[in-house]
Amino acid sequence: MRKIFSRTEKEYKQCIILRADLKLSKGKAAAQAAHASILSYDLATMRDRKEWKEQGQKKVVLKVNTLDEIYNLKYESEKFDLPVAIVEDAGLTEIPPGTVTAIGIGPASADEIDKVTKDLDLM
Repeated sequence: MRKIFSRTEKEYKQCIILRADLKLSKGKAAAQAAHASILSYDLATMRDRKEWKEQGQKKVVLKVNTLDEIYNLKYESEKFDLPVAIVEDAGLTEIPPGTVTAIGIGPASADEIDKVTKDLDLM
């Protein structure tokens, strides 16, 4: 059930950012997005997890074109004390082991996440 919240409460979301330059298949991209979601979720506070769940678990999937952009997002997220996790692939299917494919940010305050992701394009 989706929680109805007033304008005085924070909105929560999670962003999942994939590397478009890797040209992953749709299935591989979906798996990497799922990894990013779970990994960053595990780093969020219990309060943020609870609020996010009660608001419908909003997720936004975005893209970057380089590995450097992934690491810049990690650095910026850490500056704002956001839960952030980088996904490195095991290399069993399409790409070499250790390839960084995605990053998850949140769940956390949408306003805080937007400070890091506002200039990114949707996947």
